[in-house]
Amino acid sequence: MSMTGTGDFSAKMDPERMKELKEFDDMKAGVKGLVDANLISIPKIFMRPPDELAEELKFKQTDIEVPVIDLSDIQKGNLCKEIVEEVRFASEKWGFFQVVNHGIPSGVLNEMIDGVCLFNEQDLEVKKLFYSRNHMQKVRFNSNYDLYKSRFANWRDTLTISLPDHLDPEELPVCCRRATQEYIKHIIKLGDHLFELLSEALGLKADHLKTLGCGEGYTLVCHYYPACPEPQLTLGASKHSDPGTLTILLQSQICSLQVLHEGEWVNIRPIPGALVINIGDLLQLISNDRLKSVEHRVIANHEGPRISVACFFTGSIYMTYSPIKELTSENNPARYREVVLGEYISKFFSRSLDDKSSLLDYYKQ
Repeated sequence: MSMTGTGDFSAKMDPERMKELKEFDDMKAGVKGLVDANLISIPKIFMRPPDELAEELKFKQTDIEVPVIDLSDIQKGNLCKEIVEEVRFASEKWGFFQVVNHGIPSGVLNEMIDGVCLFNEQDLEVKKLFYSRNHMQKVRFNSNYDLYKSRFANWRDTLTISLPDHLDPEELPVCCRRATQEYIKHIIKLGDHLFELLSEALGLKADHLKTLGCGEGYTLVCHYYPACPEPQLTLGASKHSDPGTLTILLQSQICSLQVLHEGEWVNIRPIPGALVINIGDLLQLISNDRLKSVEHRVIANHEGPRISVACFFTGSIYMTYSPIKELTSENNPARYREVVLGEYISKFFSRSLDDKSSLLDYYKQ
């Protein structure tokens, strides 16, 4: 199967569009720079293609809610059966859920949101120091990592913080340095708890996913979604699934995140103090399709800015992944071949976010 999909779009892009993209990129001011210029309409590079706008009419909107799971007992040291069952149901049927009473103080969450806002709203010349499209740069700011590959640009700016074994705090922006360090400390601990719950939900020992390195390798992706003058014509983030093992998302109180569930777009309404959890492609693969990585998106909004902070657990770069042996049998053989994580990540970044071909499908056998 071809891995290029719409990722080939840059190769057949018309020169005028390429010129407009380059001009936007060279400003190094992101979408916020456009908003600060008091635009009353969005530039053409952000407009969704007519076929995609037409396709939107096929989807239904619904008032149903994703599961919300109370983790109070986890904070007391109990992996109770009720919580494990709730996590199993949500991960198998939805691929998404929200958690409350997760142990992270509200002050830590609020300071992280405020820190991302401060970074984006600081003096542009300071922000430009972090502007880069080099994926190897640990701390980088840009707008649309796939700007030159996608069919249309998304209405957002992003601060990405890659977290290897050691990140010098001095590399973090001063305006959000302390908040980021504190948030990371708490989110990694919560990730450990969630991988234990997911292991037990799969009928495995609590430390099984951890021994596979599922909780290793993480990237903090901080999105800033400015108010949009024509939200019906663009998106904050195109429809996609997440590539890693697990995502923990902190979001501000503007409702824009949607998950595709049984052919309907379901709003994930912000709950004060809650965090959104979703299964990544790699966890669907190693669970042999028991757990579901599902498509989701962010709609643009007249309100703004909306802030979100996603912690993507990618897995250990030193390991290869395949369906867990205990989850396969003669009647239920492995559905995927072995994945080299480095190759997998490279394939993800070579594509656009709106690529319609599934990365998971490439590894099916």
